[in-house]
Amino acid sequence: MASDLNSTKTRITPRLIIHGGAGNITRKNLPKASYNAYCSALLATMRAANDLLAAGGTALDASTHAVSLLEDIPLFNAGKGAVFTRAGTNELEASVMVSRGKRKRGCGVMLLKRVKNPILLAREMLLRGEEGNGGGAQEHCQLSGEDVERLARKWNCEMVEPGYFFSQKRWDQHRRGLERESGASWGLSSASDVKGISNVELEDENSEVEEYLPRGTVGCVALDQWGTLCVATSTGGLTNKLPGRIGDTPTLGAGFWAEEWIENPPSTEYPQPRALPLYQHLISIPAHLTAILCSCLSNLTTYTSLAQDDFEGTKPTPRKARAVAMSGTGNGDSFLRTAAARTAAAITRFSTPTIPLSAAVTQLIGPGGEMQRSAGDRWGKTGEGEGGIIGIELVNGKGRIVQDFNCGGMFRAWVDDRGTERVMVFKEGY
Repeated sequence: MASDLNSTKTRITPRLIIHGGAGNITRKNLPKASYNAYCSALLATMRAANDLLAAGGTALDASTHAVSLLEDIPLFNAGKGAVFTRAGTNELEASVMVSRGKRKRGCGVMLLKRVKNPILLAREMLLRGEEGNGGGAQEHCQLSGEDVERLARKWNCEMVEPGYFFSQKRWDQHRRGLERESGASWGLSSASDVKGISNVELEDENSEVEEYLPRGTVGCVALDQWGTLCVATSTGGLTNKLPGRIGDTPTLGAGFWAEEWIENPPSTEYPQPRALPLYQHLISIPAHLTAILCSCLSNLTTYTSLAQDDFEGTKPTPRKARAVAMSGTGNGDSFLRTAAARTAAAITRFSTPTIPLSAAVTQLIGPGGEMQRSAGDRWGKTGEGEGGIIGIELVNGKGRIVQDFNCGGMFRAWVDDRGTERVMVFKEGY
């Protein structure tokens, strides 16, 4: 629904952008056939979500629907295509956040092993925040493991056996990664070697020359006709992460963020409180005498709260709403260390003059940006600092698509300002 902040007689044009992960992607380790498969999946997902927006759906509807579709496609490191931990298990994470309209604003769920679509659980947690006791989640914005999976069952989220998340390609990546570290074969090569896995669908092994190990997530940022932004993100985490590791995807401010604020015209003048005559006298009295005086006069204190009209120079000024939303993908620990998504939003919100979100994102995640610098001398050796961000900025009732990355590539799809469908992996075309 429309808010007072963005009330307008003109319907805002909905916008949407999705991503399918980022990292050490090159033309050498992404053959043309694989490239085409990724592009087809991204375009189909984007079209389905855009159709929802065009039919009057909310940003929350569109973004979570898009991510749930990507979770069902084994190509992507989320849901069915999630990577394995060092222990050979899958531990999934997801999050959702709106710029306004919900009490909790944002929710993250993590360490999931049996929820088919983690993004739908995060959505449910956000929606049930409007109920008393949060539908059982209380006021909490983040929950994990068996406890949140109990709520998932209570809320009728679709549950599956752990074997559902198995794919041969991800298992082979897991096995080869461990073998490279130890220099020995682990001897595990199929679903039957993993405890509890049954009725799985196997994929043909990719014959890539240099392996692209997924470090990313899937995500969607949407703007609806009422001016609300929503970001939805889901991941299986890092290949061969330690069991119990929690990344940036479910962590507010790190791998995702959405907010709206009222923007005032920049001013170099700051309102000053009007000094009260009695207070002026008190500040010249020694502290011990002031305490005695205050104890004798019960109505006297050394601080008097001031009403709004007690400030000098305060005048009504034109105000307008501005909003941003972002989803990150890449090395989650680097996103955590830099609080990347919220930092980019804060650069835009608090800079004078205002810095566009596109420039703020580039400062964080573009080549040579803060994420890259955070890796220090480990840059280019471990994957640390690598990643990308997609987003939308709402300015003067118009949505602006934002995207940048500092690594080999980022799978992404969007509709540009001219209404043309775009899908890309690299900075330039394949």
